[in-house]
Amino acid sequence: MEPSGRLELTWANKHLRLISNPDGGYEWVDPTDPRVSEVRLLHDVDTVGDDTTDGNLLIEGDALHALTALNRIPELARRYAGQVRLVYIDPPFNTGQAFAHYDDNLEHSVWLSMLRDRLVQLKPLLAPNGSIWVHLDDAEVHRCRVVMDEVLGAANFIGTAIWHRTKAPKNSAIHLSLDHDFLLAYAADGRLWRSNLLPRTEAMDAKFTNRDDDPRGPWFPDNLSARNFYSKGTYSITCPSGRVIAGPPKGRFWRFSEERFKTLDADGRIWWGADGDKSPTYKLFLAEVRSGRVASTVWPPEEVGYVRNGKQEIKALFPDIDPFSTPKPERLIQRVLQVASDPGDIVLDCFAGSGTTAAVAHKMGRRWVTSEREPETVSTFTRPRLEKVVKGEDPGGITDAVDWKGGGGFRLVRVGPSMFDLDAETGDVYL
Repeated sequence: MEPSGRLELTWANKHLRLISNPDGGYEWVDPTDPRVSEVRLLHDVDTVGDDTTDGNLLIEGDALHALTALNRIPELARRYAGQVRLVYIDPPFNTGQAFAHYDDNLEHSVWLSMLRDRLVQLKPLLAPNGSIWVHLDDAEVHRCRVVMDEVLGAANFIGTAIWHRTKAPKNSAIHLSLDHDFLLAYAADGRLWRSNLLPRTEAMDAKFTNRDDDPRGPWFPDNLSARNFYSKGTYSITCPSGRVIAGPPKGRFWRFSEERFKTLDADGRIWWGADGDKSPTYKLFLAEVRSGRVASTVWPPEEVGYVRNGKQEIKALFPDIDPFSTPKPERLIQRVLQVASDPGDIVLDCFAGSGTTAAVAHKMGRRWVTSEREPETVSTFTRPRLEKVVKGEDPGGITDAVDWKGGGGFRLVRVGPSMFDLDAETGDVYL
């Protein structure tokens, strides 16, 4: 614990920094190592479609170098620093498994430093009302939250969304069937961040009926009593039938004063039942409720997709290639974007993988930046997928739901080489 009393997670080599090697591994170096602070250029490779105004970027190269360039190269910093409304990252879960397209098995201290260094670089890219969402499972989520408290501030914690990702429990599980993932959400400034409302569902609207043909339309019989104490909420009520209700149910209080109740009744906003003898309810009209619904912390697969849907979407795009082991369904990413961004906003994902975040952002009218360190992944999955989106040749995912027809474009850029060399014998770094 620091002298200030702020809690902190410690781990081996936390005081050091990580730099990535061409072979895909990482190297511990002192923070003063010139390779840590160097700004690598982003070299143009190609332009796909029409990207004269959107500024969509697919960056081939390690995330740390890509993020440093966005923060430090003046041309890019003017466009992206402090401008990113939403960061969604799906980093390696560190489950100890080796997948076809990446090795998900890092020593805890390496994984934590890798995550911390990227969060530190992502933070200055956030807009004042922006947020960061990190997608994980049980393996590292508890440690990740402490690191995010440290980098982003515990006061800026928004909440944890739980994605129920499977249809049935795994009977082969040794202990418990792990059927959900976590999405940790932190705001750049918790005082400014607000969640967007989600569209109302048909089931929600179906609860509203118009049993008395009220010209104001469908309504819901809302409870007139509440648990919270209300000094004016203890009066008796006489039903139209003449039956007297001595007061609210035991331990509860009427929501309105007697004077307000009579005004509502005169306005036809109190329902007494068809025979005028039931306990009163308040007529909440559908036309007067909020146009959307507040996002819950539990996301059912019926709304945001199952884990298998992500694989199906990739397989449909690339039928002759083995898909990623853990691609996320487009509807899941759509939910994050619905809650935490608006059309025209910049969305960033520095663990692109197969490109789901950028594909969904493009279809939803957001601008985007995404980076992927493996050139083979970029050439096999990320770029071809995003090209299909631009050309309107991706019929899956959320395409029909958002009526996506194609359009826009993006730039493909590549992180340049380091300006420093390493002496194989002495380990010294030199220009």
